[in-house]
Amino acid sequence: MVFAASAVVAFLDHRPLFPGHCLVIPREHVETLGDLPARLTAPLFDAVALLSRAVEPGLGADGSFVAVNNRVSQSVPHLHVHVVPRRRGDGLRGFFWPRGRYADGEQMEAVRRQLAEAVVASA
Repeated sequence: MVFAASAVVAFLDHRPLFPGHCLVIPREHVETLGDLPARLTAPLFDAVALLSRAVEPGLGADGSFVAVNNRVSQSVPHLHVHVVPRRRGDGLRGFFWPRGRYADGEQMEAVRRQLAEAVVASA
């Protein structure tokens, strides 16, 4: 165990991207970030921020990468936040997937509008 609190724990990933790669999880079963109750948001992300700060002096990292998978690429159906120590020149290139572009401003606006409407409907 790297960190333990009443609502969350953090431990080393058994298949790390780099040594010190941690998983921060709520103790209560929550499958995805969208399922996270508001009362657990601060405890979870306060722990993520703590670990993100700690990897720099603790492991000599230059920074960190923080990520959450929801369903797709989520190997365990329990919410977990990855905190990965980063060093300049470590070989990890930004995100782990290729990035694209919108065809044009119209497509970008259409996607923005769809997402904004879904946010209102989900609130």
